Amino acid sequence: MTITENTFTGEFSYTLDAKGRLNIPSKFRSALSPDNDKSFVITKGMDPCVVAYPLVEWQQRVESGLRELSATSQRNRLFVRSLTRFATTVKLDGQGRIQITQFLQEYASLDRDVKIIGVVNKIEIWNPNDLKKMQDLSQDDFDDLSDKIIL
Repeated sequence: MTITENTFTGEFSYTLDAKGRLNIPSKFRSALSPDNDKSFVITKGMDPCVVAYPLVEWQQRVESGLRELSATSQRNRLFVRSLTRFATTVKLDGQGRIQITQFLQEYASLDRDVKIIGVVNKIEIWNPNDLKKMQDLSQDDFDDLSDKIIL
């Protein structure tokens, strides 16, 4: 059971099939609100991973935020272009899988084994070896940030 709709937490190990299809954990599928029409928008993550936003989250927060960036700034244009040019809407198939594009598979070095992580409002899809290389927060940083959200 999830805390609220479109909230994703936890880590799961899955496999990407030869056709680039990935099963989304049932916990995440059941957390997806009906207004998403069983759809996610996948794109490059800020780290070397694929991110999957529920369709509504993408439309209401990400897309809305991107529209607010001034197009007169080259930096803004590059950022918007970098995020959206590889964004693809994918729909869960009858077996609960999504299709990961070849470019995104290469970007995130996804092979057969993957880690799927719930990151509150989105899902991250990682190569397990790359995920291991990521640094955890130092205790000082963890303490500082936890004060901001009252853990």
